[in-house]
Amino acid sequence: MSTQQAERKSSVILRTIAFYWQVTWAQWPMFLLALVTTLGFVFLLSFGNPYVVALVIDRVSGEAVAAADVPRVFGPYILALVAVNLFGQICSKLQDYAVWKLEIRAAYLLATRCFDTLSNQSMTFHSNRFGGSLVSQTQKFMAGYSNLMENLIYAIIPIVMTAVFTIAMLLPVVPLYVAILTALLVIYVLAAYLMYKRVLPLNSAAAGAQNALSGELSDSITNILAVKTYGREAYERSIFDAANRDVVAADSRRMRASTMRGFVTAGIIVIIMVCVVVFITGGNAWFGISAGTLVMMFTYTYSLTMQFNRINMVFQMINRGFGDAHDMTLILDEPRLVDDAPDAQPLEVSEGRIDFEQLSFAYQEQQGGGLKQPAAVAQLRVFRDFSLHIPAGQRVGLVGRSGSGKTTLTTLLLRLADLQEGRILLDGQDISRATQISLRQQIAYVPQEPLLFHRSIRENIAYGCPEATEEQIIAAAEKACALEFIQALPQGFATITGERGVKLSGGQRQRVAIARAILADRPILVLDEATSALDSESEKLIQDALRNLMQGRTAIVVAHRLSTVASLDRIVVLSEGRIVEDGTHAQLVEAGGEYAHLWNRQTGAYLGDS
Repeated sequence: MSTQQAERKSSVILRTIAFYWQVTWAQWPMFLLALVTTLGFVFLLSFGNPYVVALVIDRVSGEAVAAADVPRVFGPYILALVAVNLFGQICSKLQDYAVWKLEIRAAYLLATRCFDTLSNQSMTFHSNRFGGSLVSQTQKFMAGYSNLMENLIYAIIPIVMTAVFTIAMLLPVVPLYVAILTALLVIYVLAAYLMYKRVLPLNSAAAGAQNALSGELSDSITNILAVKTYGREAYERSIFDAANRDVVAADSRRMRASTMRGFVTAGIIVIIMVCVVVFITGGNAWFGISAGTLVMMFTYTYSLTMQFNRINMVFQMINRGFGDAHDMTLILDEPRLVDDAPDAQPLEVSEGRIDFEQLSFAYQEQQGGGLKQPAAVAQLRVFRDFSLHIPAGQRVGLVGRSGSGKTTLTTLLLRLADLQEGRILLDGQDISRATQISLRQQIAYVPQEPLLFHRSIRENIAYGCPEATEEQIIAAAEKACALEFIQALPQGFATITGERGVKLSGGQRQRVAIARAILADRPILVLDEATSALDSESEKLIQDALRNLMQGRTAIVVAHRLSTVASLDRIVVLSEGRIVEDGTHAQLVEAGGEYAHLWNRQTGAYLGDS
């Protein structure tokens, strides 16, 4: 790994720590309780008990104690041991309580932050990522906090404090031994840290491979109908198997490096234990160390080596925690491609006049990137100096060949992507200076692919107007020609649609989406191929409903099926991001241009032409 890559990796780790510290500091009393109880637990149970026992051994090895004097002589030691163990166990349980509370609250705060970040990112951001991977990264980011917090409270602090307490307790009585022990501990920590740096990128690579595997699984399962209908199960399995093998390879590299680190640190532990055995066997003869102190030396050192023996596993868990959090940390730090201006004001639309003024727009897609190389940005130009005026209340159809810019224009109107140049005005207000929420609350949008939640039909229809009454929901469904099929369902409006509405047919999904738009009752209506999934009879029925819905509203209708727009006030024909024709249906057919060509194709006016 190059120096630049190492710096980027360290930067991501620091940002992860910053995010985690924010949610920890938000509940600092619990964090302080966790720290204090950890110190009490370690000192009382790991050092208090051996210290009292050492005093007892020294007292026993001194002058003999009569049987009748045992309670008087050793009673204080017994009481001390009871107190040490009682308060030590209290600290242990309070420690568990504090950590549990920390993790519960932190999970809520981190999940909220991830959700807010993802839900407020642009459609460009989401179109370049797997939804399944984003869910996996969010879960791993939350799990990373629990991982690191538990290792901090249950491992790192106990390990550090065990070393501090060991040195503090033994230094006054065996300074030479403490000096040798300290030197060996420093060597141990340096070796563990150097090998930790070696394993860190391997953990990130393993986490990245796991995220890629999750993405492939999500992609295949989401499109399972296409997989099955084309008989491509074996092909998808090969892609998944390749990603799965990458995970195995990455985990194997991490395992080998961690195992090597374990052998090195275990060797240092053996040296420390040899050192303590030498001192215990010769300590009394060479330095006059009492029996109780020798027991205390061995107990403290053994406890210390057991704690340090956990460092390998602790570093491995920390590595895994930072590796799991890596991708979501980058996402949380990624600027919003579409964001509200600092002084953004709510948009108020009373008429519905729309002006596209000298628009220039190109899709920007990141290609590659990550730790190995910076991302390249590719541009796909759609509009250059594009202008279009739509008077209030006018019903406008946008037609043209695929890729001409029809849907992109509605995307820009909804501000799902931002312009590079130009502006869009609603009733004279620049939408880039308005809050996005207020903008979209003025527009009822029905896309080509109906967007339904895994919720009831009632909730899906009322999504744009949650305060709607049952009567209003039923009326909207009736106007959208959806009431009949909904009432025929066993659970009616309470029917759960399934993920993305998979339990409904394409036409049923679109009618539910249209009912949602009808109920929303917004001053501007955008229909993007909203009737494409309807059969001819359903389309005829719903055209009347849409015609009524569009009365008194500004409407933009994107359509490939020209019968959908033939009755509109105006039709705009786009080609390669430019307006090539503009007029009514009759005017454009008579002109004999691009629109007439498309119309004749669809109506079969010249079936013999190529």
